[in-house]
This record gives sequence, C-alpha cells and structure tokens, in this order.
Amino acid sequence: MSTAAARHQELFGTAPEGAWAAPGRANLIGEHTDYNDGFVMPLALPHNTTVTASRRDDRMLRVHSRDIPGPTVEFPLDELTPHMVESWAAYPAGVAWVLQGAGHRLDGADLYFESNVPTGAGLSSSAALEVATALALSDLNGLGLTPDDLARHSQRAENDFVGMPCGILDQMASAACTAGHVLYLDTRDLSRRQIPFDMAAEGLRLLVVDTQVKHAHADGAYAQRRAECEAGAAALDVPALRDIPHAELDAALARVEDPVIRRRVKHVVTEDHRVEQVIALLDAGRARDIGPVLTAGHASLRDDFEISCAELDLVVDTANAAGALGSRMTGGGFGGSAIVLVEADATETVGKAVTAAFAAEEYVPPRIFEAIPSAGARRVSLPA
Repeated sequence: MSTAAARHQELFGTAPEGAWAAPGRANLIGEHTDYNDGFVMPLALPHNTTVTASRRDDRMLRVHSRDIPGPTVEFPLDELTPHMVESWAAYPAGVAWVLQGAGHRLDGADLYFESNVPTGAGLSSSAALEVATALALSDLNGLGLTPDDLARHSQRAENDFVGMPCGILDQMASAACTAGHVLYLDTRDLSRRQIPFDMAAEGLRLLVVDTQVKHAHADGAYAQRRAECEAGAAALDVPALRDIPHAELDAALARVEDPVIRRRVKHVVTEDHRVEQVIALLDAGRARDIGPVLTAGHASLRDDFEISCAELDLVVDTANAAGALGSRMTGGGFGGSAIVLVEADATETVGKAVTAAFAAEEYVPPRIFEAIPSAGARRVSLPA
C-alpha cells in the first residue's frame, strides 16, 4: 500500500485519506440464475481491486488506474449522464452517478486504482471496481452504506450507466462474502447465509482455470440470454423462472413452444435445484459429493444455455478425465474461467493435464490458481 499511497500523491498532489479493497469472485454453483430471482453460491477470491481516495474541494471526480494504460480521467459530478464515459472509468463514474441519484451528496474526489483481479476472466473485475468505489465514496462522504447498499448501487451503475444488464450476483459477492465461507444468496430478497467452505481442511482444493479467452458480455449475447429467460417467464405466466418448482419442470417445458426458450428455462430451473443440492451436501459434510453436481451444471450451461466455448469444455473434460471430482465453467460465459474440485494430492496432476491439453490444441496457456474463500469489501490500512 505504501507504493499506492505514494503514487496517489504523485498523481493528485495530496495524500490519500484511506484505502479500500473489494474482491473478485468465483461462483461455485448458480450461474445465470441471479437475474431470474434465483439462488447463487459465490465465494470471494484473494484477488482485489484497491482504491486510494482523497476528497476535493470542487465537484470534480478524477480517476486513474495503474493497470489500464491512459491518462487520468476526470469529469464533473454534476454533469454525469449514462453512456457518457466509454472507458474503464465508466464504472466508477456510474457509481458516483447512482449515489447522487439516490439522494447522496458527494464531494469531489481523486481515486487511484490498483487491481490484481484478472480482467475478462469471468471473475467479476468490474464488480470489484464498482464496489471498491462505492465503499470509498461512502466512507469519504459519511454515507454509511451497508453491503446490500453497495451491491445494489453498484449493480445499477453497471445496468443503467454502463449498459450491461447483469444480475446482482457479482456485486453481492464482492460486497458481502466472508473469509472461509461460500455465500448462499437468494437474489430475490438478498437473504443469505455464510456456509463454511474450508476445502483444505477436507483434503480438497478448488482450482480456478483462467482460459485466457476474453469475454465481452456487452456484445449482446448476455442481454439476449436475459431476454430469453424473461420470455420464458412470460410464457409460463410467472414473475421469474425461480418460481417454477423443479418437480414441475417437465410440465412447464411442455407449455413452452420455442425450443430455444425451452432450453433456457430448463437450465435456470435445474441450476436453482443444483444450488439446493450443493447446500444440502455441504451442510451434511459431504464436500466431495458436490463434484458431480458441478459437472452437471457445466453440461447445462453448455447444452441448454449455450454459453460455453471450446476452451472451457476442454478444461472440464480434461480435468475430470485426469481425476478431478467435478468441474464447470464459472461466470458469464463465452470465455473466462472454469472451476475444478480436486483431491489435494491430485492438484498437480490435474493442472499438468489441463496445461498439456491446451498446448496440444495450440491454445494460449491457461492460468491456474487456488480459489481460497476470502473477505469481501473492506477498508484496508495505509502506512503512517
């Protein structure tokens, strides 16, 4: 942090008043269920976006990123409008716009960002950026925002300012996860439970495999999936697909004429059921048995939701063949990362098998690391 503080002062001519961090996330199970009012189970990663911040005596917001080439971006707080910023700076700008729209008075601010959350990897780098900004602005301006507030404001910034129609999974994971736990979240009312998730104590490891295939949700594919889910709910005359009981799925599917919409409905209803299965297994102390549920989730995302890609399928197929207990893609899809559950003593074997399979296909080498359940958004220390 001393380097960040020095860089902040160098850029803005004043020392930061504090530093705040928000993590990326991996989603254990419950994919594309959040905007269907369903259930999700994310865990925060040890990778964070950190922001140092200081107030200004004018109404300007200035932002600078260590990790994205380019100059400091600045804009007047009173002139923020959706879609006016097209670069990475749209995310912090959007958060400021939402906070003001919610009735909060903001001082101008200088914000300097550093991040080790991989971008384009399906690990919620944008949510980490939004939530870190929201927490910093909350503390600087004495707003007292709760984790729910941070998540809702950040989601709205991405929906209405940036233009990405995401659900609230990523932002709630970044704002509300706790170390050593996976977050069981009902996205309809944000009720939640922190479930102990210490794979090391079980002799297990949960690996993240970043395929290095960059996804871009804003290209319309994500929005199309959401529209298809909403069409399914309308065809079935329910508020959201979470309202279709798993036991009644076959009868519901028989009422949906469009085969594409039928597949989308099938994924969401079965995925909510898989979340419930994983909850029951973890509560029963049967962590190893969630592996097949993860793999079934990948098949559904690949075949029914149609958002996987060759690299993600290769990770899952290769890892499982090499002895993994289960694997699936995680995140929005069309690239990004997969998660792999392995026995601790099989970690190296599975990792080498996946890397070799990528080399054989002449793919970019994957990045593999352990998913260690970590803390959500928080203030972090600056040196004296």
